[in-house]
Amino acid sequence: MPGSRKLGRATDHRISMLRGLVTYLLENGKIETTVTRAKEVRSMAEKMITIAKDDSLQAKRQVMAYVTKEDVVKKLFDEIAPKYKEVNGGYCRIIKTGPRRGDAAEMCIIELVDPKAK
Repeated sequence: MPGSRKLGRATDHRISMLRGLVTYLLENGKIETTVTRAKEVRSMAEKMITIAKDDSLQAKRQVMAYVTKEDVVKKLFDEIAPKYKEVNGGYCRIIKTGPRRGDAAEMCIIELVDPKAK
């Protein structure tokens, strides 16, 4: 169930962190983070892309309420969502990269999948 992981943070901090990670993922297409954070980010990023596929004012308002940068919202509606118009999910990929050196947390790369590569 998405949103059930607490990630060792208070609620406000966790929501703010996930909003920032989703914004950064949509902006750059790829980020490196821990596996548990990536799983939460994947669920929210896929929801944002699914909402953006419906190019309406209501959809833009819903995405603007979550994504923190206006230029990322514009990029989402103009570039990212049209690429996935024919795809029904699976917009993100998580690739495990091994443990982090400092605390041995399992690290991974989460990236947006190219829909034409399938």
